[in-house]
Amino acid sequence: MAVEVQPTPGASPAPDSPLFQSPENYLTHPSTSIGSWLFTLDHKRIGIMYLVSILLSFLIGGLLALAVRLELMWPGQTIMSAETYNHVFTLHGAIMTFLFIIPSVPASIGNFVLPIMLGAKDLAFPRMNLGSYYLWVLGAVFFVGSMLMNGLDTGWTFYTPYSTTTSSSVISALLGVFVLGFSSIFTGLNFIVTIHTMRPAGMTWFRMPLLLWALYATAIIQILATPVIGITGLLLIAERLLQIGIFDPALGGDPVMFQHFFWFYSHPAVYIMILPAMGIISELVSIHSHKPIFGYRFIAFSSVALALLGFLVWGHHMFTSGQSPVSAIVFSALTFSVSIPSAIKVFNWLATLWRGSISFTTPMCYALSFIFLFTVGGLTGLFLGTLATDVHLHDTYFVVAHFHYVMMGGTAVAFVGGIFHWWPKMTGRMYNEWLGRLSALIVLIGFNLTFFPQFLLGTHGMPRRYFDYEPEYAFLHFLSSVGAFTLGFGLLLAAIALILSLFNGKRAPANPWGAVSLEWQCASPPPYYNFKRAPVASFPYDFTRVEYDPPSQSYIVRAEEKGAATADH
Repeated sequence: MAVEVQPTPGASPAPDSPLFQSPENYLTHPSTSIGSWLFTLDHKRIGIMYLVSILLSFLIGGLLALAVRLELMWPGQTIMSAETYNHVFTLHGAIMTFLFIIPSVPASIGNFVLPIMLGAKDLAFPRMNLGSYYLWVLGAVFFVGSMLMNGLDTGWTFYTPYSTTTSSSVISALLGVFVLGFSSIFTGLNFIVTIHTMRPAGMTWFRMPLLLWALYATAIIQILATPVIGITGLLLIAERLLQIGIFDPALGGDPVMFQHFFWFYSHPAVYIMILPAMGIISELVSIHSHKPIFGYRFIAFSSVALALLGFLVWGHHMFTSGQSPVSAIVFSALTFSVSIPSAIKVFNWLATLWRGSISFTTPMCYALSFIFLFTVGGLTGLFLGTLATDVHLHDTYFVVAHFHYVMMGGTAVAFVGGIFHWWPKMTGRMYNEWLGRLSALIVLIGFNLTFFPQFLLGTHGMPRRYFDYEPEYAFLHFLSSVGAFTLGFGLLLAAIALILSLFNGKRAPANPWGAVSLEWQCASPPPYYNFKRAPVASFPYDFTRVEYDPPSQSYIVRAEEKGAATADH
């Protein structure tokens, strides 16, 4: 009697396993019903659900940002009161930070491509992966509940002592942060175990794609830093409910201690946001210039260095908080040291582009935009890490511009570029390249028009988070608001290009870019268990083994020759 082999996601089966040999058990997905999506253990479907949910958060946060810029377009009240303005910019910051930027790349793109890059059929803990998604949804519901109930007006940092006394929905928002923290921790744990235990034959640590190095370093931060913000949130909730005097000076507490706790998490969280984006850029720059990445090991180790150094510099957010001069000097020096791993990445990307056969595809256009915008963000960070200039620039629009050049110009731009890059693999459809490249150009123009004037506003003393301003700042605020709507239009074009491809896009080949890494050596979209047979890995940037196959309109990766080097070339 024949025994049916049931697909059970988990560790990759052996090459002779029936799961790799039987098409009826392996290649087809068991169901396409709504229930099969909601209770799936397939990492690809979970990644797509994350992607849709995160993009919805991006839309909401972006609309709130446009509302803020519309209010600031002219002096005086424009479309909302000062109290409403406080609620709107707080929700913009909280949604963009906790619901979009932090989970954007690891939870969506990472979930989809990490197992395929490893030649595995799923993550190590598929049920934990699904649970992480529903924890994210639950945390997001608390944020939305805060918006619908009583609003939130503390800023996304929840600074005490105001957050201990305001009547807005601080407790429900902090509960949302607490739940979101568990989602982040579980995702990081899953990624670390998967990378350690499920690498295929031939994939040593220095034959992993650089995106995997970035996700690995990010997972370390997620596990070590996230509990701090969870405990801090619980302490603030206890402060509000029990009046026990932890942070409130009226009760004998110390509000500066909250800042130490908050930034001990939130500065490493900056690298939760930016490290995966850097991993994406390493893939895009190499693949779309058809050239091996320059300085593979330096880029890999710089990801780990950023993860570790990120824990040592939280005090540079607090130069004006009254900390001792010695502490300020130490934190300033450590801040400059963090720039070294970032500079290593930028210089190696530029060296990769040098004399490469560059294809100006949509992903490459977004990658080039990232390099420019992130470099501006990094260089302007030097002014904020310098004690003498930070005193003047602290809490001005200069900080707003620097933060957005790194986070929006960095993480968000790389995220959009990564979506375009892996969209054919996710959906099996090609998008309109002309429309995609146009969106990248408009995003670049709109972004700089939005945030570069804010550097000038900051140097002239314009404080951030203010509802109104003096007439001398009006022109720069007007330019910034025009840029915000231009940026929004560019992102709208990107969304249109992707959505239209689902209906009329040409069918995508398995490997449209001529890449070498394993995710481009299975069908587009990948079958249920990703590969029909267990793949053997090689160096992921050896483009000498790539050949174009006209009948399939796809690139074919030849098997590696025996005796080839096992480390980076």
